[in-house]
Amino acid sequence: MHPKNLSISDFDYPLPEEKIAVYPLKKRDESKLLVYKNDIISEDIYRNIANHLPENALLVFNDTKVIKARILFKKITGAIIEIFCLEPHEKINDYTIVLAKKNSVRWKCMIGGAGKWKEKFLEKEVTINDESIILKAALVEKLSDAYVVELSWNPGNFSFAEIIEHAGETPLPPYIKRKAEESDSETYQTIYSAHEGSVAAPTAGLHFTEEIFSSLKKKNIATAFVTLHVGAGTFKPVKAASMEGHEMHAEWIDVSTNFIEQLIENISHQIFCVGTTSVRTVESLYWMGLKTFVNPKIEFEKLRIEQWEVYDKETFARKISATDCLNSLFNYLIEKKLERLFIQTQIIIAPGYSFKIINGMVTNFHQPKSTLLLLVAAMIGKEWKKIYEFALTHQYRFLSYGDGCLIYKKLK
Repeated sequence: MHPKNLSISDFDYPLPEEKIAVYPLKKRDESKLLVYKNDIISEDIYRNIANHLPENALLVFNDTKVIKARILFKKITGAIIEIFCLEPHEKINDYTIVLAKKNSVRWKCMIGGAGKWKEKFLEKEVTINDESIILKAALVEKLSDAYVVELSWNPGNFSFAEIIEHAGETPLPPYIKRKAEESDSETYQTIYSAHEGSVAAPTAGLHFTEEIFSSLKKKNIATAFVTLHVGAGTFKPVKAASMEGHEMHAEWIDVSTNFIEQLIENISHQIFCVGTTSVRTVESLYWMGLKTFVNPKIEFEKLRIEQWEVYDKETFARKISATDCLNSLFNYLIEKKLERLFIQTQIIIAPGYSFKIINGMVTNFHQPKSTLLLLVAAMIGKEWKKIYEFALTHQYRFLSYGDGCLIYKKLK
C-alpha cells in the first residue's frame, strides 16, 4: 500500500494525560530505556545504552540548538499577544547569517491572539548587559498557515540571536501544560547542541550525558553529528482521514561533506540515529545522492526532497546502493566546491518506506496520530502497538521530557 492511502486512525492509541512528562528527570541518563530487538522487549536506563548497541556501530546525533522562539508582547490593556518565530521568511543559505542580522528581520510566525492586534506596532522593552532595547513587531502579511512579522529593535547594534535570547521564552511543546521556567533553557537542550535554529528540541538526545559518550567510546561506537532545525510542524497533528490529505512540514538540514564521508566509511557497519530528525536527515541524503547519480548536472535547488517523491522512485532505487548514492552526492558537492549541504527536506517516512541507510534508532514515545509515530511504524511495522502498550503498562513517561526506546529495524 502506498503511504498516501494510510488511515491515520490506525495509528491512534489512548494516552492518559498523567503519562505525559511535564518535567524531565533530575539526571538525564536515568530515564527508562525500552529496547526492542528481534521482536523481544527488554528494559534498562539510558546510562547503559552502550550495552545494547553493537561494537563499531555509528551513532548519529542532531546538534541543532533551540532558540527562545516564543516572544510575549503585553498591550496597554493588559492583553498578551504571543509571537512564535518559526523560520526566516527570506531566502537563506545559512541560519548563522540570519541570526547574526542587526536592526531588523522578517520571520514566518504563528500568532496567539492575532485578533487583538490592532496597533501598527507591538513594543517590548528588553535588557541586554544593562542596556535597554525597544523591540518592535509589525504585521507584514498573512499567509495561509502563518504570518510574516517584521521584528526591529533600537539600538540596532545587537544581533537577532542576542535579541531573541533575552526577549523570548523556551518554546515548550503545547502538550506540556505549564509556563516555561528558567531551568527549561538548560533541560530542553541537548548537551551537544551547537547550531541555533530549532523551535523544538530533538528530544531523543536530551537523555545523553558525558558519561554515556564515554561509554560509547569505550565500546568503539563512533559518533557523528548532523543538523536539522526542528520546526513547530513536528507537533502538527494529522487531521486528514488519510495521509494523502496531510502536508508534511519541510525542515532545513545542514550536513558537512565530512559527515557524508563518515557515512560511506561506516555503511558496512550498523548505523543508528538518535531521534526522528536524524533519521529524516540521513535517509534524505540517500535520495539526494540518487538524484545526483541519475543527473550529475542537476541544479542544487532540485536536490530538495518533496513529500511523496521517494515512493515514486522506489523501484529504481532498489538497483542503486547507498554507497553509490552517497559517493555521488559527495562528489557532486566537491565539484561545486561546497563543504556543507544546506537544503530543505519534506520527506515523510511512513509504513511502506524502505530504509536505505540506517539500522535502528533511539527515540522518545510520540503522540497518537503523529508523523513521528508513523516513522516508528515504518521501522518496526505493527509491533509499534506492542511496545507502546508495554510502555503504558510499565510506568514509562511519554513525549518530550519522557523516557524513550532503542529500536532495531525489523528484518524482512
